[in-house]
Amino acid sequence: MLPSGNLLANIPATSRDERFDTLLSRPGVRIERIVSTGQASPQGFWYDQAESEWVCVIAGSASVLIHGDPEPRILVAGDWLEIPPHVRHRVEWTDENQPTVWLAVHIGP
Repeated sequence: MLPSGNLLANIPATSRDERFDTLLSRPGVRIERIVSTGQASPQGFWYDQAESEWVCVIAGSASVLIHGDPEPRILVAGDWLEIPPHVRHRVEWTDENQPTVWLAVHIGP
């Protein structure tokens, strides 16, 4: 049987916490669906990951700030962003009126 699914299935309308679902995991690559319902990075927190991350917003919207950039990047459905290893970044906000569904591909160690 071949694994399959739908990125937009079983989306919670609201949740206190973000939801992370691993869709595929192999050596050197992990693909996950992230569902955000108004969450953002904690004040002063920056992601600094050892692996490269490619993200695409499937539904909803979000704002991602890359350390050193003057303005955050607004991402809407269909927008994607590649974040190289150790590029500090944070999620400034995610849509509070509808779930933001991300597809994230992590590549590296």
